[in-house]
Amino acid sequence: MDVLPDKNLPRVVAIGGPTATGKTALSVALAKQFNGEVVSADSMQIYRGLDVGTAKVTPEECCGVPHHLVDILDPETPFSVADFASAADKCIRSITAAGRLPLVVGGTGLYITSLLNGLGFAPEKGDPAIRRKLEQRAKEEGKEALYRELQKIDPDYAETVHPNNLPRVIRALELYQNTGRRMSEQRRQARSEEPPYRSLCLCLGYKDRSLLYRRIDERVDRMLEAGILEEARMVYDHRETYRTAAQAIGYKEFFPYFEETQSLDACLERLKQASRNYAKRQLTWFRHQQEAVWLYVDEPDAPPLVERARDAIESFLQI
Repeated sequence: MDVLPDKNLPRVVAIGGPTATGKTALSVALAKQFNGEVVSADSMQIYRGLDVGTAKVTPEECCGVPHHLVDILDPETPFSVADFASAADKCIRSITAAGRLPLVVGGTGLYITSLLNGLGFAPEKGDPAIRRKLEQRAKEEGKEALYRELQKIDPDYAETVHPNNLPRVIRALELYQNTGRRMSEQRRQARSEEPPYRSLCLCLGYKDRSLLYRRIDERVDRMLEAGILEEARMVYDHRETYRTAAQAIGYKEFFPYFEETQSLDACLERLKQASRNYAKRQLTWFRHQQEAVWLYVDEPDAPPLVERARDAIESFLQI
């Protein structure tokens, strides 16, 4: 089925939700039904060599469906939400021009909502000297001290940032110290008056949260079998240059094991807990998207998930 233009705006279907809800399998099935291509909205799957810890889609899972923005950068390369919005927009317009349906798929809620809402981020004025001072403060005082400062300066933005996400905390403090502008203010001003696409956002979830947590725990066990330790060791050995990966869930939890301060079992439990906590934050983020259509994996007596998603997309394409 070709995608028909609507007021010159490309149509986009986004599939979001927490980790381990089956976004990859669903998106591939839908891409086959609707002549689509997938644009990854995952902040870690962009990096080459980080496969197991990011649950990166495999060639077998792709089933021949083109996937964009996967394996495009080396791990030492920074990549911001503004970079994502620009790259994803190019993919969407190219896919649409070919008469196919763009499916934006991933669990990084900031990426999806920023893209669909048309946040045209202006280049942030950076100051390497300020950044170095903040990084040094983080080493001396701890990242918690910088996060507390961000809470005082920009509480609205701080609510959207995990305290352990040091790069985003530093970026916001750097912007404020360099320009006097808060990150929350900059993002509000960056919002377009008109969204750049006609979009449908499908969010996957579980009515029974314990089922989701069980799937997350099982995924972590499979990651261990698939070789996550080797990947985590590579990140640990390059942690000074792989800064984003070194802060990512899936890698940093194993650092105490490499430093021989915690057992492997303890680190695995830390990873499971961190992944469950991340899923909670993902659910919170997507629940704030008022126009999202929620599809529950464990919906009792409901048609199969792919059928419900197909019906929602068919209705959307007919509008």
